[in-house]
Amino acid sequence: MNSQQDVIYGLMNDLEDALDNKGFPFIGFSVVKKDTVTTLLDKLYAALPDEIKEARALLRRKDELQYEAQQKAEKIVSDAQAEASRLLSESDLLRAVQREAEKIKEQVIADCEEIKRKALEEADAVRTQAADDASRTREGASVYAEQLLANLEQNLAQMQEIVKNGQVHLERRRMETEEQNSNFANQRSEYAQDFKIQ
Repeated sequence: MNSQQDVIYGLMNDLEDALDNKGFPFIGFSVVKKDTVTTLLDKLYAALPDEIKEARALLRRKDELQYEAQQKAEKIVSDAQAEASRLLSESDLLRAVQREAEKIKEQVIADCEEIKRKALEEADAVRTQAADDASRTREGASVYAEQLLANLEQNLAQMQEIVKNGQVHLERRRMETEEQNSNFANQRSEYAQDFKIQ
């Protein structure tokens, strides 16, 4: 998921760059090639999480079902009206048919509303799930970054300690060498006094 987010953010940055690169800053307009923006938008749509694509498909299916139900209702009403017209001479039967058609129409409308309600609930659930997943991904990335920085800080502290120890060791060696050289010079001076001709 993290890589999918990286792709999306990268494409959004590309789109911003395309809008910012060429323009007329004094009048607040940008000139961008339509193909550039269209290509970036196509890539952005392709990079969207599957949950969002499923939610969009669900909403499209909801619209299709609502349209089909509306068509069905209109056909039922139309058929009922045609039948009512044929039975104009039988007023009692006509009233009964009209009442039945009205009931059917109300039932179909109620069914359409129920389908719409369920589709919206499912779409909201998918959106909520996608938002929760995105939030968890962001939190996980933050925790990982914090852990990485803490490890880096610890490693740097250890390396600094090693460098300090090395400097102390070299300084000690330098002082020992200087002390040995000084002792050697003193001994040489003493030997020279011993062998000095009287």
